[in-house]
Amino acid sequence: MTTSSSDACGSQSQLRKTMGFWDVLLFNIATVLGPRWVAAAGHNGPSSISLWALAALFFFVPGALVINELSSRFPKEGGLYAWARDAFGPFHGFIAGWTYWIYTVFYFPGLLLASASMAAYIMPGRGPALAQDRTFLLGISLALLAVAVVMNIVGLNIGKWLQNAGGVGTYLPLVILAGVAVAVCARHGSVTHFTWATMRPTWNWDTVNFWSQIAFAFTGLELVATMSEEVRDPQRTLPRAVFGAGALIALMYIAGTFAVLALEPASGIDPKSGVFQAISAGAVLLRLGFLGVIAAFVATVGNAGGVGSTVAGIARVPFQVGIDRYLPAAFGKIHPRWKTPWISILVQAGLSGAILLLSQVNETTRGAYQFLIDAAIILYFIPFLYMFAAVIKLSRRPDRKANPHAVLVPGGIPGVWICGGLGIVIVLLGILVSLVPPGDAASKWGFELKLVAGTAASILIGLFLYWRGARTKETEA
Repeated sequence: MTTSSSDACGSQSQLRKTMGFWDVLLFNIATVLGPRWVAAAGHNGPSSISLWALAALFFFVPGALVINELSSRFPKEGGLYAWARDAFGPFHGFIAGWTYWIYTVFYFPGLLLASASMAAYIMPGRGPALAQDRTFLLGISLALLAVAVVMNIVGLNIGKWLQNAGGVGTYLPLVILAGVAVAVCARHGSVTHFTWATMRPTWNWDTVNFWSQIAFAFTGLELVATMSEEVRDPQRTLPRAVFGAGALIALMYIAGTFAVLALEPASGIDPKSGVFQAISAGAVLLRLGFLGVIAAFVATVGNAGGVGSTVAGIARVPFQVGIDRYLPAAFGKIHPRWKTPWISILVQAGLSGAILLLSQVNETTRGAYQFLIDAAIILYFIPFLYMFAAVIKLSRRPDRKANPHAVLVPGGIPGVWICGGLGIVIVLLGILVSLVPPGDAASKWGFELKLVAGTAASILIGLFLYWRGARTKETEA
């Protein structure tokens, strides 16, 4: 064996512990909560409200409990990758880490397009038109990506302020949305009539593709665990921040969906920027048009923070895999001045920018956005299968109850099996429904072919890199 262990210790020892409780809580909100998921839920109609509640109960809560146990028992840089590696060995750890990282090259472009679409509403009167303008969307998307990359290379002691601003900037527009909805409904009533019948989940081939987005919208709490080496007292800080952020996020998803449907009919809501459509419409009725501009500006900062937090967290995975010598050694390098995994961040951003541009070829802005979301969900959920399986396998270790700092899943081993099993079932369903083309896809077969080819190619590239890295390690041994 080579010096991978000493390299790992040396590189990780250079990471700075810069994040406290409030940094982690706001990081979680910036990473998980998304106005675009509220907009997509509004576009899907009142049945989304019951889907939010079901996803929170059967996926979000079990997931948070699992993440708390794993992050407090194994507070290691690498998060999901490290947990899968410890439970199932290097190969499965690599697959979990690789798919967790490669999903971002599809996720970032979708997030950036949605962020740019929301930013369009900063310009009064021109928002709806600019939100569909390809040149505007690409320009703003690339600018947001550049800001996030630069701030995170400079370091978390600087970059964390972008994440903190992102947490506040993500939450505040949804609070404004809820306030505007209450005021408008008190004067004019709700646009949408809410009943138990309309809020029940409905089977519809045109909207079943959206179901996976509900589960996906609740993911991200595991991300900060990839940065455990940079969190102060991670075994206490991470679980407290997960519970606090989780409650705030679930509440706002449900309240935000009620609010956007109270202000706009479902059929007219843009699934990317519908929150700002609704705020703008409500602000006009209240004769407070400036509210829409303020909300859009704050959300643009929030979205930049969301991009920044995801760049910061996900970049730590190939950094850790690079240290373990399955990816090129450059991925494990720390910047000599700023002490950040800068090569990992730059490669991640470069690939994301390329996919952003390629996704626009022969596709509408909405079709390109949906392809990016579905590809990201499929790749992202693969490591989640490993995470839920890992908590079950690692629960058998005798040190589970011996760790005084561990925040264990309640209910003992049966509780672990329930939480892990629920997570596996929901994730598998999410992958399957992501493969169903959305109802408004221009070409169902073309969409399906591009989706399957893109995700399969991403996994095959990872398998090639693992094989190459494994052979290198054998030769050096």
